[in-house]
Amino acid sequence: MKKITPTLRGDTYYLRKRVPIRYSVIEHKELVHISLATDSFDVARRKAPEVWAQMIEAWEAKLDGHDTEGEARMKAARNLAQRRGYRYLDAPEVARLPLEEILKRVESIVDKRGRLDMKEAEAALGLVPTPALTVSQAYDEFYRVAGDRIVGKSPDQLRRHKAPRLKATNNFIAVIGNKQLADVTTDDMFAFRAKWLERVAAGEVKAESANKDFIYLGAMWRAVAQAKGIALRFDTDGLALSASKGKKATRPPFSDKWIKEKLLARDALSGLNIEARTILLVMVNTGARPSEIAGLLPEEIRLDGKVPHIIIQPNANRHLKNRHSERYIPLTGVSIEAIRAMPGGFPTYAQKSATLSATVNKFLAENGLLETEQHSMYSLRHAFEDRMLTAGIDERIRRDLMGHGLKRERYGKGSDMEHVHGLLLPLAL
Repeated sequence: MKKITPTLRGDTYYLRKRVPIRYSVIEHKELVHISLATDSFDVARRKAPEVWAQMIEAWEAKLDGHDTEGEARMKAARNLAQRRGYRYLDAPEVARLPLEEILKRVESIVDKRGRLDMKEAEAALGLVPTPALTVSQAYDEFYRVAGDRIVGKSPDQLRRHKAPRLKATNNFIAVIGNKQLADVTTDDMFAFRAKWLERVAAGEVKAESANKDFIYLGAMWRAVAQAKGIALRFDTDGLALSASKGKKATRPPFSDKWIKEKLLARDALSGLNIEARTILLVMVNTGARPSEIAGLLPEEIRLDGKVPHIIIQPNANRHLKNRHSERYIPLTGVSIEAIRAMPGGFPTYAQKSATLSATVNKFLAENGLLETEQHSMYSLRHAFEDRMLTAGIDERIRRDLMGHGLKRERYGKGSDMEHVHGLLLPLAL
């Protein structure tokens, strides 16, 4: 950029430059004179390039909104407001500001000749109409503005992330309609709640299902509204349905007797494909989640060395459930023997854990290998945890192996793998 030489007027230096032709459609002046608020030539010379860069940014923000509507116009107004040192508010919010702040904003929308600048007015007084965005469009927009929430997820994990949010969106549209997001009211939300309440009262669904819809919709809409400058009109206080106070249903663990006499019986699993069979057998003595085993990379299966083990960590195949899920798990018993046949991992199910669960559970059910109708593949995880509890293994070690958080402060690094391996050997099946 050409060097800028400040101009002294009185005892204050000014930046004096010609307005680039690019901005002539949004800047009526041919020349701008901007105070650098100093009587020092050296200070003015240092400040001038920065002030000019700020002017360029402000003009660019105004240019973004020229002859455009909707989202781009709102974005331009928000950017211009930020450049001018205030937050963009819609007109009703501006009207509620202190009088001094309102007057300050009004003064900023006219030039020295008293001419109104509509772009400045839109930014200062919140005159840009709210962008049109329907409930169905808000679902699509959510994944554009909240991409950080799905970073690292595999295609299968992404599908499972999207499915309940799409279901909640479709449920709302079926009851209330595909309204503009800005037009959704508290009455709409409670009408949606009333429909869910009918289904809960009829025993069709549980209250938790309704509450998940409310949570998903609220989170998506708030994220989109914040990014797009949309003022939401609804309140969610009192929206949640009261869930049953009964004991939460959990999958029962397989008994050791059932595992040894049924699941590990000769040829009991021979009809299951080798990848699914191996994953099931690895679960027996590790308690790892099916998706964690299915997503293992070759370098995360360590069969050599003093303690054979697997490494559960984020990788290209999966996004871990939480930070506690990252861990090392020693291999023992049938688990180590099974995984020796698949040292390269499980390509069929690496990013398809839902398919894995469906395949295994269907096989177990059809072959009489479920201890009760409430049991599933996941019951092996609970069985492993129960064996550790019965053996008196310390809570810190149990939670570390299961990938659970500790309900107290963690100190130190925890037990070394060789020690943990020694604790698990007597429990191996």
